[in-house]
Amino acid sequence: MARVFNFSAGPAMLPEPVLRQAQEEMLDWRGSGMCVAEMSHRGKEFMAIAAQAEADLRELLGIPDNYKVLFLQGGASSQFAMVPMNLLRGTEGADYLNTGSWSKKAIAEARRYGGVNVAATTEDGRFTRAPAQSELNLSLDAAYVHYTPNETIEGVEFPYVLETSGKPLVADMSSTLLSRPIEVSRFGLIYAGAQKNIGPAGLTIVIVREDLIGQPLNGTPTMYDYKTHADNDSMYNTPPTYAWYLSGLVFQWLKDLGGLPSMAVINERKAQALYAAIDASGFYKNPVEPKSRSWMNVPFTLASPELDETFLKEAKAAGLTTLKGHRSVGGMRASIYNAMPEAGVEALISFMREFERTRG
Repeated sequence: MARVFNFSAGPAMLPEPVLRQAQEEMLDWRGSGMCVAEMSHRGKEFMAIAAQAEADLRELLGIPDNYKVLFLQGGASSQFAMVPMNLLRGTEGADYLNTGSWSKKAIAEARRYGGVNVAATTEDGRFTRAPAQSELNLSLDAAYVHYTPNETIEGVEFPYVLETSGKPLVADMSSTLLSRPIEVSRFGLIYAGAQKNIGPAGLTIVIVREDLIGQPLNGTPTMYDYKTHADNDSMYNTPPTYAWYLSGLVFQWLKDLGGLPSMAVINERKAQALYAAIDASGFYKNPVEPKSRSWMNVPFTLASPELDETFLKEAKAAGLTTLKGHRSVGGMRASIYNAMPEAGVEALISFMREFERTRG
């Protein structure tokens, strides 16, 4: 069996040591005689797994005690609704930044529950940069300010954390959480689908300040109330147990690497190497303003779109898969999340140079 370098935007690669440990524990987790996927979520075995995973995540991110960590289902797309349902709290509306495909979807969903002030948009420039703090037109009465620090489709990343004059800052960190250290206390709420840097699809992490819990809109379904999950340790209903377990193994893997500071050094080095190869070429181009370039998702185009299918076919033959760009952007996209080793990026760069040499 030969493992490929999978550049998918998500579900993405998982660390090989994590997969090997899961393989070893598949039929018998630590003498229990069960696979984790077979365990009762209320049994002592899984309760121990869940508690350790939360403790490790809190340690990695330095999550303050006055924040709840929720392990939910529904993906980030469910959070597009859960955030306004729980945080509008009798106000007229909230501020949103429109910087790409995912923030645009969040805005559309939020408008179902209250007013939305688009405090900044880069749509007229085809989402190729992050707006500066000075460009933001924030409301005085907004319940919260929402943004997407990294847009996976367009490959645009904010190089700074927003200042909101005391309003709770909400961030969709689906593609960046655990890729580097963050100061959690600067945010009111962080949410992230797991299938990029955290674990397999099916799990969503929510980190929410306690004072923002408990005043949902009238008519909010029980399962969409953060308090429901906070009061029940994310076990009001059966949670995605196996995804939770695998994510816990990823947390341990990150700790073994030296934590998020070490991961940030590796991730920045991977991104810089790939961007340097693109910029040094007359054959490949990245459309994003340099200071807004994503560490995680690197879109690029070839000199001629007619070469795209050949590039993808030959890249796959070389063990470099899932490089096709999103249909709304075209070209290629290399997603280089935590589990993508530097050897994978080096292999991609080598392939790109050879492809340019023979086709350029």
